[in-house]
Amino acid sequence: MQKLELWHNIYCSKSNCAKDFLDQNSFKISIRDYLSNPPSIAELEELLKKLNISIFELVRTGEEIYKELNLENIKDETSLIKAVLGNPILIQRPILVGENRAFIVRPPVKIEDILNNFV
Repeated sequence: MQKLELWHNIYCSKSNCAKDFLDQNSFKISIRDYLSNPPSIAELEELLKKLNISIFELVRTGEEIYKELNLENIKDETSLIKAVLGNPILIQRPILVGENRAFIVRPPVKIEDILNNFV
């Protein structure tokens, strides 16, 4: 199996559920706490390519900071990417990242199906 990394938020129950599943099933993955180790612009752009989505689909619109910054009014990707880089809490989670693909693990019960995409 290829090298996998879990973009993880320790304060998120769905993220913890995915991590627990991976740990309990002895998957060798690296964990990235993306709140304390936020992505660079290049890493975020690479993630979007692997996910095959736009930044608009990656953003958690229910976060308070999303409303406070009036991000719903942003229409261009570059501005939204900059906002996300400054506020990584806006990134959907958890995200399982492989060498060529990535998946948002939501709901966590889909993790087994998602793992099959990396085999």
